[in-house]
Amino acid sequence: MRRYSQLAVLLATATMGACSQPSEPQAAQQAPANNQADEAAKKLETYQQLLKLHNDGPAVQLGHEIVDKYPDTPAAAEVKQTLDNLETNYKASSEKARLTALWLYQTSPMQGGTQSTATIQSTRPTGEETVRLILRRHTAWGQTVFLYATAGKGFVCKGDCTLKATFDGKPKTLKAFRPPTGEPALIFRNDPQFIKDMAKTKRITIDVVTVSRGETTLTFETGGFDADKWAPLSKKK
Repeated sequence: MRRYSQLAVLLATATMGACSQPSEPQAAQQAPANNQADEAAKKLETYQQLLKLHNDGPAVQLGHEIVDKYPDTPAAAEVKQTLDNLETNYKASSEKARLTALWLYQTSPMQGGTQSTATIQSTRPTGEETVRLILRRHTAWGQTVFLYATAGKGFVCKGDCTLKATFDGKPKTLKAFRPPTGEPALIFRNDPQFIKDMAKTKRITIDVVTVSRGETTLTFETGGFDADKWAPLSKKK
């Protein structure tokens, strides 16, 4: 009887061991999942701090890391509630800042008077062939809008030129002429209308003929223009 009792105990122990074995892989699987949840929770804290500080760029980057690396965690679910709107607003504000930075505003003495200018470089062409679009107010000469070639001998134009242009894709024509003093520039005839149209436009293209390149399409990203920064000036009496 004693021998049978010992056998029964061994069988019972083996059975208990066999029953406990399936739970071991499950526990092994739960451990990495718990670790991921903990890591994601720590990153979520940083994400929330960045939001409070309005540090949107790093917040967007970290938010995508949480969602992509820890997709099934509570932290990822929480980030998803704010990430899309955050990224949309961040891209919009970044683009606005980029366009604003393209403009340079200056007020300075100029040939017996004072001039106020708003200047933007062409985004195409670039480099040495860049062309400037300049809005100028001068106490003696009044208001002028013109193109200025930063290199080469300027533009090919006899008398009045008709330039093909687009304002956000809408075709327009511009009348211009070369200054009689010989500067590498083209001065627009109807500058008030140009300024009015430009103020509502994000992107302007102008077809010109340059001495160095021949037929050239100029591109100006004008959407960041701030009329308040272009100082008005009183004419000399």
